[in-house]
Amino acid sequence: MSRRAGGRRGRDGPAVTCYLVRHGTAAPGGDDRARPLSPEGRTEVTTAARALAGQGVRVAEIRHSGLRRARETAEILGAALAPPRGVRETSGLAPEDDPDVAAAELALATAPLMLVGHLPHPARLTAVLAGTAVLEGIPFTPATAVGLRREPDGWTLELVVPARPAAVQ
Repeated sequence: MSRRAGGRRGRDGPAVTCYLVRHGTAAPGGDDRARPLSPEGRTEVTTAARALAGQGVRVAEIRHSGLRRARETAEILGAALAPPRGVRETSGLAPEDDPDVAAAELALATAPLMLVGHLPHPARLTAVLAGTAVLEGIPFTPATAVGLRREPDGWTLELVVPARPAAVQ
């Protein structure tokens, strides 16, 4: 799947792919920062991780928001994808964080990255990078991964991997 839209202009230099991932379904609980993945959420993320690995996805590093469910999602993805620079917490991926901050970091990226966060952030970041038209048809259900490729003339949607195997594109 490839779709180019009117998002941000790419950066000169090598093409780079980034993957934006929504965490898996979280267990109910009072302290939002401490909510872990539910058993269903673990299954969703494991399914998405297998689909990404099966499609040959390679990333140098996986970054997550630091909230427990995002960290657990990133760790499951890391186990499947084995990024050489590992899995780490970073700022700028919380639900209401400014997507322009993450977009600026991605403009400087020289290796494929995966960012694990929370709605509405991945959807807003997708719109900033590739344009709002690209969001059509992307459900951003739990454990959805969106691959965007940076080219000199902008960002292109490369793949969408929902957690449900029948819906993998």
